[in-house]
Amino acid sequence: MIELGVNAILFVGDDLETAFRHIAWAGYDGVEISAIEGHCENLVLDNWKDQAGEIRRLSSDYGLKLLAMEEALLDEERLMMAFEAAQALGIPVINIGPGGKSDDEEGFQKQTDLIAKMADKALDYGVTLCVKAHVGQCIYNTQTTLRAMKKISSNGFAVDMDPSHIHRAGENPAEALPPVLSRTRLIHIRDCKGRHPGPGKPEEQACGRGDLDLFAYCKALVEGGYHGPVCLEVIGAEGYSVARKAIIAAESYGYLNAILKRLRAR
Repeated sequence: MIELGVNAILFVGDDLETAFRHIAWAGYDGVEISAIEGHCENLVLDNWKDQAGEIRRLSSDYGLKLLAMEEALLDEERLMMAFEAAQALGIPVINIGPGGKSDDEEGFQKQTDLIAKMADKALDYGVTLCVKAHVGQCIYNTQTTLRAMKKISSNGFAVDMDPSHIHRAGENPAEALPPVLSRTRLIHIRDCKGRHPGPGKPEEQACGRGDLDLFAYCKALVEGGYHGPVCLEVIGAEGYSVARKAIIAAESYGYLNAILKRLRAR
């Protein structure tokens, strides 16, 4: 069964219990904790030990698995803290962006060297470092993802395949998924309109409201034998009421759950 979760960055500005409560009410199986410094720190890595007990309580009280953690930056010092925290909390996956700039060969080699190094360190903690193709960064489409997969042999490295970034790179996500699925361990998912650098307003990122053919994407996911988590990642909801954020979460759950049930994956 594919598990559905929400990256708690959707509830940026709200306390973590509010996020857990509304994610559980919407029907999800789990949560992706945000540890993005200076933006959304559900978990403050410099102080993670003092928060670990509360996060375990929330997970237990609301019946939500800790599916992943997004640290976002390819920063060695912060990633080491993230690996330690993830091991202690039973979080299997740490998500980052690749950094660097698109079509900069020197930057690609530098960033992928560091990813390979940190993937090996992730293995020491029993966790996986997931990297996603990201608009404007050194890994940004299927071609650069495949190059990274070929270069980085570590079992600690995996792919987070976000269809919105692949769509905005000018590709068809359902066609782009199969070549990278063997190394994919987590899916960030949202909708978007157009092929702009950003995914649009938070409500336009709700699954079913944009231009992505998410049924075709999920069909490729299921037919490819994927069994990992699929986490809604909606950004830009600063200043939104809790009600608006909860509507986005619930609407997306209903849409994705219906698709996956039809595909017999839930």
